[in-house]
Amino acid sequence: MALVLLFVVLFALLIAGAPVAVALGVASLVFIMMSGLPDVVVLHNMVNGINSFPLIAVPFFIMAGHLMNSAGITSRIFAFARATVGWMYGGLGHVNVGASVVFAGMSGAAVADAGGLGNIEIKAMREAGYDTDFSVGVTAASSTIGPIIPPSLPLVVYGVISDTSIGQLFAAGLIPGLIMAMALMVMVAFYAKIRNYPRDERFQVAPFLKALGNALLPLFTPLIIVGGILTGIFTPTEAAIAAVAYSAFLGLVVYRTLDAKRLLRVSMDTVETTASIMLIVAASAIFAWILTANQVAQMFAQNLLAFVDGKIAILLIIMLIVLIVGCFMETLAAITILTPVLLPVAMQVGVDPVHFGIILILNLMIGLLTPPVGLVLYVLSKVSDVPFERCVTATAPFLIPLVLVLLTLTFVPELSMWLPTAVYR
Repeated sequence: MALVLLFVVLFALLIAGAPVAVALGVASLVFIMMSGLPDVVVLHNMVNGINSFPLIAVPFFIMAGHLMNSAGITSRIFAFARATVGWMYGGLGHVNVGASVVFAGMSGAAVADAGGLGNIEIKAMREAGYDTDFSVGVTAASSTIGPIIPPSLPLVVYGVISDTSIGQLFAAGLIPGLIMAMALMVMVAFYAKIRNYPRDERFQVAPFLKALGNALLPLFTPLIIVGGILTGIFTPTEAAIAAVAYSAFLGLVVYRTLDAKRLLRVSMDTVETTASIMLIVAASAIFAWILTANQVAQMFAQNLLAFVDGKIAILLIIMLIVLIVGCFMETLAAITILTPVLLPVAMQVGVDPVHFGIILILNLMIGLLTPPVGLVLYVLSKVSDVPFERCVTATAPFLIPLVLVLLTLTFVPELSMWLPTAVYR
């Protein structure tokens, strides 16, 4: 009875519009009170939930992304991508995807990509005569690459909750992120052909070298983060700190685009974002403890395996559940709720936790592009001054390559597991 009440209270609060952390915390407290356990259990598990060294990476990756945006580094990245792939038909669409790949190696958040690069990308595409719907759609879809290519805030949270190596998760996300980029560029090429989009400009060595020179120092950021982690020089947490130090150095010393006022605003934005994330993680810790103590995951696995046979069928059902939840729930909240329940089921049918983390996050990224939540769509609606409903229809065609990539990664685990196996195992 108490377990039933736990989920009833949780979903009732979520439907009523309560913050996810509040919904998780209140539902857990109701369960604790119904079970006759002492109230201190809630605080104890919440504190233990965020008492994790890898979670220190979260505020630093957030701050690195904010510093990149505030220091004007995103414009240099866009100019470099434009000089590199702008010569292709539908050039600015390819530039959009390429810039997201580079920025993904710096921020690790889809919303940061959409808010930072999105403003520059959509403005440039409009001025070049591209359809607004196409501009918004490709910008939304390319932003989902951010949390797949390392560094990635969702992968950090997943790694902490599932007790999975964050270094291996980061390594596993690199190839899938590049596959996503290629799939989206194929979609852009298709649009360019049927709509006769022009090249942005012909490839020229001199402008390319100039753009490369302007973006060279920012391009070292992904190398520092990813290279440092894969070679064992940094832990993910140390890499996050190094990224902040390097970004601040570029903004304060090299480009001098950051001042004390901007730095203070970046710091306050980082504190605000980090607080909301940590509150969700803390509240989810007590929720996960209740599920574990009452063997909810085991019961779910037994019931599912009793009615469904075969690894492929199990994975399809899990992915469908995640996709539905992702349409209604913010990414980090969905990770904290779904991981303790679905990961044991996936492991029972032979899915590696690292592989599961990649397909879970990609699935939830697709949820960021779907109503009613669709955080990326809300951000782009504000940035582009396009109604939310129109952003939904504009983005819908780009869900096709993302879903195809998700299915490919789900059933060809080697694409995710080759690099972490080669480096760590």
